[in-house]
Amino acid sequence: MNRLALLVAGAAGLAVYAIAPAGAAVLPADTNETVTSCGYSGRQAGLATRVCAEITGTTVEFYGTVALAGPPSPGSPVPAARELFTTLSAEVVGGTTPDTQTKTVIFASSNLEVRGLVGTAPCGSTVRGTFGVSSFPWTANPVVHEVTVTC
Repeated sequence: MNRLALLVAGAAGLAVYAIAPAGAAVLPADTNETVTSCGYSGRQAGLATRVCAEITGTTVEFYGTVALAGPPSPGSPVPAARELFTTLSAEVVGGTTPDTQTKTVIFASSNLEVRGLVGTAPCGSTVRGTFGVSSFPWTANPVVHEVTVTC
């Protein structure tokens, strides 16, 4: 089992805990229902960013989202499309080196998802996803999301 797989499974479990109200039933990790949880929104390259975990059974997929940080001012032109450099990484906390994916994307004012890291993780492990976005002259200020895989 590779590290990303372990990371993904861990993220799935924590997501269930993070979104379930107190006293709510927690789905076992082997169900086929997909549960999504996201970390806090951050500002990078003048945009709102966030990293999310999508968990189905013991499979976890981390992905990043990019959106405008706020609505354009009335009467202002639509923001011009621009090139963004993204870095998405996933790891099992306390494990080895994270799996990392870098991608160049074009952001043209509509919400954007950057996907690509999928894996599984054993029950009880905690997984962490990190998403960074940069665009000249702004450097990345990565957002982080951790979840624990529950079974």
